[in-house]
Amino acid sequence: MYLADRAAPAEGTTAPGRTRGRRFPGVSSVVFALGAVSLITDISSEMVTAVLPLYLVVGLGLSPLGFGTLDGVYNGVSALVQLTGGHLADRVRNHKLIAGLGYGLSAVCKPLLLLVHSLGPLGVVLALERTGKGLRTAPRDAMISLSTPAEFQGRAFGVHRAMDTTGAVLGPVAAFLILRAATDGYDAVFGVSACVAVLGVLVLVLFVPGRARAGQAAPAAAQATDGEAGADVVEKRPVDLREALRLLRLPRLRGLAACAVLLGLTTVSDAFVYLLLQRRTGISEQWFPLMPLGTAAVFLLLAVPVGTLADRVGRRVVFLVGHALLLVAYTLLLWAPELPALPYLVLALHGMFYAATDGVLPAAVSAIVPEQLRASGLALVGTGQALARFCCSIAFGAAWTVWGDAPALAGSAVGLLCCALVAGVVLRPSGGRA
Repeated sequence: MYLADRAAPAEGTTAPGRTRGRRFPGVSSVVFALGAVSLITDISSEMVTAVLPLYLVVGLGLSPLGFGTLDGVYNGVSALVQLTGGHLADRVRNHKLIAGLGYGLSAVCKPLLLLVHSLGPLGVVLALERTGKGLRTAPRDAMISLSTPAEFQGRAFGVHRAMDTTGAVLGPVAAFLILRAATDGYDAVFGVSACVAVLGVLVLVLFVPGRARAGQAAPAAAQATDGEAGADVVEKRPVDLREALRLLRLPRLRGLAACAVLLGLTTVSDAFVYLLLQRRTGISEQWFPLMPLGTAAVFLLLAVPVGTLADRVGRRVVFLVGHALLLVAYTLLLWAPELPALPYLVLALHGMFYAATDGVLPAAVSAIVPEQLRASGLALVGTGQALARFCCSIAFGAAWTVWGDAPALAGSAVGLLCCALVAGVVLRPSGGRA
């Protein structure tokens, strides 16, 4: 059982929708258009994400358990909706429509953050905003996959994630500057974020094609499933929910989904990593919004080369190495001496983790799932992973409240090591080259 094939593309081959640029061969214009949408939307989202932990813990006085619960809602609600978004996109065969609804809902929720200042209403608004993210994630990734030849999936997702992460770099910078310049800094951040989110929706409507070219990735998908679902790849009948759930009968997809869940159960959320780093190093609160910038900058630099590397050496290896790097970051937070370089090392490892996993996982899923069920397959794995991280946020917040931050992180580190060893066994190649 393994993640994806390693075969290098044949020289001179082309596919519909592929661009032949020197720098990113095999990456279609659809990928760049969706990357632009994600870039703009991520500026909006990361402006909020950068200030939210400090706003909740310092501004509203939430306990670590309360923050963990709300952070779990923020990251976990989208998981519950991903299945709906993926299934609807496959059923109506219009991925752009469902993605657009998701982007639109998130944009509508941003100005509501200006009106709520208590835990209950704030949780509802954040849940609705993450519902929009859940609706759009699987259809968007399906559009990327269906417009890209199988041998370039890792590179295409790397390009998209690099553009997306450019927004993640710019968002915290914008939040930092707004907090320094505005009198009522948090409200100003939320207001500007709402305006930027609307711009992202407009770019999606105007520049992303309505439907992917049918059949572009079908032959490769049929080969990747080793005959398990190849007969259904090019069939254009409506998809029902039971058919989507039957994807879990594919052994490789089932193993991949199980490992994503297992590793997600021990992956501490970004917000907790930044809070732990601030407590460990004593970074001033005014610099806190720039912490995600370090992770995002490394992710941006490495997303494309690591995605290309995954296409060549195997996505299983890159995926597991990414979690090993995250384990090193946890170890540094726990036991490294207080060096001036510690924040930079932890944030660099955090960014490397995302570069090796965030785009590699959907590329691996795309190599297994047939075309007509592509969004549903991506949603199944993404839902499992996000629900696992939701549980981790709540459990980590509770452990921090009861035992303290260091024991909670030590438990996560031990758990991650054990889960990574199990995943290495489950995802090992079945023999020969993938």
